[in-house]
This record gives sequence, structure tokens and C-alpha cells, in this order.
Amino acid sequence: MARMQNPYDTIIEAFVTTRETADLVICELWLAGTLLALYLPYLNESFVRVIFSLPMVLFIPGYILIASLFPGARDLDGIIRIILSFGISIAIIPLLGLGLSYTPWGIHLTPMMICISLLTICLCLIAHYRRAKLPQEERLTLPLGALRQKLSADLFIEGENSRIDRVISIILVIAVVAAVVTVIFAVALPKEGEKFTGFFILGDDQKIADYPKDLTVGENTSLFIGITNHEYRPITYTVETYLVNMTLNESTNRSTLVAMDRLDRFNVSVSHNETRILPYNISPEKDGYNQVEFLLFNESLPDDTVEGLDRITQSIHNLHLWVTIWPPQ
Repeated sequence: MARMQNPYDTIIEAFVTTRETADLVICELWLAGTLLALYLPYLNESFVRVIFSLPMVLFIPGYILIASLFPGARDLDGIIRIILSFGISIAIIPLLGLGLSYTPWGIHLTPMMICISLLTICLCLIAHYRRAKLPQEERLTLPLGALRQKLSADLFIEGENSRIDRVISIILVIAVVAAVVTVIFAVALPKEGEKFTGFFILGDDQKIADYPKDLTVGENTSLFIGITNHEYRPITYTVETYLVNMTLNESTNRSTLVAMDRLDRFNVSVSHNETRILPYNISPEKDGYNQVEFLLFNESLPDDTVEGLDRITQSIHNLHLWVTIWPPQ
């Protein structure tokens, strides 16, 4: 009776004595190149980012999953393996995004790349282990010459396959190429959506609640100011804060601006599709006001001769808090 090999010996043999095949090495190196292209300065703003990212999304996850499920060279035909790699990759990535949407991290670049990286590394390890258990001659390698001959035979050489088989193969190849070209075009030349800027205030715990209502002269009261840029260009915004005294005429139901004194002015640079949330402290120097006004301007900042309601009107967004200001205790 044959002696069963120890599982630990099998693992050591697979990962120490067996050399990793070229296709898996290429997938791992491509993952490393994608991470560098996404996070290194200058590279992450160039077309190199697109060149590395598209195969990482459209092909590699499906390829290594197929490689781990079918480690043998004869398990799947070369063309079927490639077509399935594209199809499964296009299915895997949305599922990862759906899973991340239920987590606190959400669907953002870094959580998505962490998931893709972990998936790629784990599947490469599984594929290598399963291949290492096969005899050398049965393992899947990267025979580019044989694959090219197979493609030629399947698509062009008479007598190798029936006419219907060749037509189906050609249609599948055209469909895959069209899908890849469409995605490249959509990424390289994205259609601009609605342009807008978001401006909001959050309470002390960065929530839409617990806004300050009582201020004391000379004391800091903290909150957060948020700006979201969806203008399809980086913008340096200007934020101005004012102490305002508004009175209401109950007979006409109209508000009158009695006083408006500037507290602060500062600039905030926000890239497209970015949200900046900044801590901010309000420290009134005197009482006699009942509002804190927040004004947001883009590059078109009016000069200081524009005051009062005219300045509020010329801002792209204005927010205010009704407050009571108490003298120092």
C-alpha cells in the first residue's frame, strides 16, 4: 500500500522546490505595476494608470481564477480560457464593489485595490500549488507560440474545424475585442456629468447634528466645514465666515441685515471628485449677533467693496447657524 505524502511536505515541495510558471509571475508583476501607477506621484495622473489598470480589472482576476480551477494544460482550450478570463473578471469586480458597499470603507480606490490585491495573491498561490501537484508535462505554462498556432487553426485554416465553429470563434474574439476597446474609450474619454460643488457644515462629531447654538465671547466652539468638488477641474475655493445680526419684521415677515462682520477667510484646494472636511473653530470677539454666516466662493472672489447682502448673493453657496452669543463669564 502506497504511503500517503505528508500535507506539509506537499506544501514545501510546491512553494520551495517548484518554480512558479511565467503567467503567474506576470500577473503578480502586473499587480505591482498597477499599484505603483495608481499611487506614485506623476504616474497616477498619466495614461500609464489606465494602461495598467484595465488588464487588472478586465482580465487578470478571471485568468488566475480559471488557472486555479483548471491547473492542467489540457483542462481547457486556450481560446476558451482567454474568453472566460475576460467574462469572469467583468463579473468579479462588480461583486467586490457590491460587497464593499456594505462595509464602512465603501467603494473607493484604496479598499477596492486592497480587495483586488488580496484576491490576486491568494488565487496565484492556489494556482501555483495545484499546478505543482501535477506532473511537469501536464502543468499549464505560457506557450505563446502554440497559442498563436491554435488561434490560427481555429480561425483561419480550412479543415481544422467546421465553418460554424470558426464563425462562432471569430464572433467571440470580436466581442471580446469590442468590449475591451469600449472600456478603454470610456475610461480614456469619460463623459462629463453634471458639474456642481457641495458645501456643508457638520457638528462636533462630524455628523449632521449637534450644531452649536450657544457661543461665548473669547471662547472657541468647534465644528467642521465640508467642500465637495464635482466641477471636473481642481479648484481653490475661498471660505469666509461672518458674525451677522438679522432682525425679523413680523408685520412684513422680512429679515433685515443690521450688522455683518467678518470672522475669518481662508483658501481650500480641492481636486475633482474629492471631498475635504476641515475642522473649524468659531471664536466671537463680542456679542450682539444672532447668526454665523458661511460663504463659499470659487475663483470669482469679489473684492472687499462688495459687502452685506450683495456679498452673500455673489457667493456660490451660503450657510448659516442661528446662535446666541453670551458675554464672557
